Amino acid sequence: MITKRIFDICASLSGLILLSPLFLLIAIRIKRDSSGPVFFRQTRVGRGGQPFRIHKFRTMSTDAPARGLPLTVGADPRITRTGYWLRKYKLDELPQLIDVLRGKMSLVGPRPEVPKYVEHYPPDVKQVVLSVRPGITDNASIEYRDENEILSKSDDPEREYIEQVMPVKLEYYRRYVEERSMAGDLGIILRTFSAIFR
Repeated sequence: MITKRIFDICASLSGLILLSPLFLLIAIRIKRDSSGPVFFRQTRVGRGGQPFRIHKFRTMSTDAPARGLPLTVGADPRITRTGYWLRKYKLDELPQLIDVLRGKMSLVGPRPEVPKYVEHYPPDVKQVVLSVRPGITDNASIEYRDENEILSKSDDPEREYIEQVMPVKLEYYRRYVEERSMAGDLGIILRTFSAIFR
């Protein structure tokens, strides 16, 4: 969809320019709070199954990957003080505007997953979900905005995610791909802002 890509470029570029002062303040806060880089880079699976490195503000200690799962569960001790605040208001997601501008992501679309969990996608669903650019937000992100709290109640969070949460999210993704439209994207963006501020 050419219109969608034009909208992504205009919106992401405008967002990066307008939010640059906020980016600077967040970067300073992250550096003061803990040692390590400002951005967290992680390999995710994009359109056509192509891997790319996503941008996020770092919300965990630098040794977090060695200390646990790719999932965040409840009051994860790996999260920094600033990271908790960034996650609460979804501000850690803002650098993904860079990935949207680069053409690796879209503002709206199925959330990009790490390769480990993409391996669990059913083949037919995988083909559909990975046929579009992944997005910063979508209906699944809105419905599961408290996912880490849900997983914290499980004795086996990873199994709970793969067997219970992921299938529901994949259904949201599949439905989005099959029914996507600019009007639908705008509606999801408005719902996302509403969910954050609420």
